[in-house]
Amino acid sequence: MEVHFTPEQEAQLAHIATRSGTDPEHLVKDAVLRLLQEEARFRAAVQEGIVQADRGEFIEEEDMDARFEEMLRS
Repeated sequence: MEVHFTPEQEAQLAHIATRSGTDPEHLVKDAVLRLLQEEARFRAAVQEGIVQADRGEFIEEEDMDARFEEMLRS
């Protein structure tokens, strides 16, 4: 697979990679791997939520609002 960046994007990646002590290719690969891992984690969490909902396990709206507010604060 090839990914093409504009010269400006390549310069930004090179700058970030240099500051991180790596090369641009490694920086991009790491970023994509993190994206893939986060996507898999998200899909698993959604699936677990669907399974819980199918079992009738719900949370009250007020409790959900409180949990959401706590997540935003952390």
